Amino acid sequence: MLNDMTVLAASESMTKLLREAIAQIEKLPPDQQDAIAARFLAELQDEQKWETQFAATTDDQWDQMAAMVRQEIAKGNTVPLDEVFPTQG
Repeated sequence: MLNDMTVLAASESMTKLLREAIAQIEKLPPDQQDAIAARFLAELQDEQKWETQFAATTDDQWDQMAAMVRQEIAKGNTVPLDEVFPTQG
């Protein structure tokens, strides 16, 4: 179990928004808390995976991907972004 000093140090290093979210989560039944925690942990793992992947991508690989994208655009094999993500209004 965490001692009071550990809890205090953890809460001081969190943002206000994260503290508010955790306070709301604490009010939920344990099964809902666990479901949210599982999604949160999965998201953190996914984010770390992407960061690792991006960090390992070489300039040569970025150049190759950019060239592939330019080819797709030139061939007309793309869709305008506003068709994929229409503006809300």
